[in-house]
Amino acid sequence: MDASLLIANLLSPPVLFFFLGALAVAVRSDLEVPQPIPKLLSLYLLLSIGFKGGVELRESGGDGGALTALLAAIVMSIVVPLYAFAFLRRRLDANNAAALAAAYGSVSAVTFITASAFLRRIGVPFGGYMVACLALMESPAIVIGVMLARMQRGAANGQARIAWDEFLREALFNGSVLVLVGSLIIGAITGSAGKEALYPFTNEIFTGALCLFLLDMGLVSARRVGPLLAMGAFPLAFAVLFPLLNAALGLGVARLVGMSAGDAILFVVLCASASYIAVPAAIRLVLPEANPGLYVSMPLAFTFPFNVTLGIPLYTTAVNLLWTG
Repeated sequence: MDASLLIANLLSPPVLFFFLGALAVAVRSDLEVPQPIPKLLSLYLLLSIGFKGGVELRESGGDGGALTALLAAIVMSIVVPLYAFAFLRRRLDANNAAALAAAYGSVSAVTFITASAFLRRIGVPFGGYMVACLALMESPAIVIGVMLARMQRGAANGQARIAWDEFLREALFNGSVLVLVGSLIIGAITGSAGKEALYPFTNEIFTGALCLFLLDMGLVSARRVGPLLAMGAFPLAFAVLFPLLNAALGLGVARLVGMSAGDAILFVVLCASASYIAVPAAIRLVLPEANPGLYVSMPLAFTFPFNVTLGIPLYTTAVNLLWTG
């Protein structure tokens, strides 16, 4: 790993505020980010990154790499939950295997936002359509995970019938996906005029909002570590090693389809991330038997901290070596 990239990431204000939140839990401080501020910050970050991505997409005139990136995103969003479920089924029951496969087949918008902020800080350009890849990769894994669970346990085993209409609405039109895609479309429609009108809102306060949000994420993540560690080595090992496997696969796909370095870094980050927002909202409706202590806590307590601290500079180094070596 490039030490300069690692230091640049670890010493960036957002990541340091994440550590501050974790430290507060370690020393049993009463530090708290009151609700509903974290939800408001999440909404703002999604709106801002979606809007800016839409403006960049409009200004680029539709980069030729957009279609290949979107196709690659579709492939990964289908392939990852399939082999994740096949692996997890050796150790877990169908419901928990499916829930974890959905979580690790889906993506983390906050990890993407942190990575995009890091790339802007070090001056690496990327396409606005990568925000569309983020939106596209959120939902398919959820649907696939639930279908795999149903196939395993059978339709006539006494389980309650799944309300597919409600589930699909939650998976495809949950708040995070809707605001992200909607903001992307609005940014593409309004273009430079919209960019100028919203500039102070979507740019000047972005880093501060991200710092405050990651402070809260540090608090939440640190509180979930203890119960998972009590379950043995499996949660930690899977939550770190499986994203690295996905990152390696994503790196190969990005190289194969000829993505630019900036696009490749964000694509690898997406492949290596895991959902702790969209997946729980949908999974709780259709797989109530699955343990939230696994499919919520593992991505949040282990995978997210690993990616925002070590993963992003690691993936950046790997792309730099392959793209310039």
